[in-house]
Amino acid sequence: MPTDQKFLPLRKGLLEFLILQIISADKVYVADMMKRLQDTDFATQEGTLYPLLSKMRREEFVDYEWQESDSGPPRKYYKLTAKGKSQLAEFKSYWAYLNTTINQLGRGT
Repeated sequence: MPTDQKFLPLRKGLLEFLILQIISADKVYVADMMKRLQDTDFATQEGTLYPLLSKMRREEFVDYEWQESDSGPPRKYYKLTAKGKSQLAEFKSYWAYLNTTINQLGRGT
């Protein structure tokens, strides 16, 4: 599906939850997050991702730890906190509710 500008605000709003979903599987490095997103409508750059991750850390949804790298300096790996897991579960529940609402409204009377 081609990227349509009218959906840009929706994509921006969903990015935080997609990042939570990516991190929920395992600790993950920023380059890996970008790689997972690159072939989707949610492809992003470090200049967008790092401020978002900083915000999410201030909100206590994610935390990070430094790990040594075989190919250079240590890397920052992000992981979900308990609060982040709760936020992701809340989002998934709300997403299901939105889908139900949209489907019900499409049925008419």
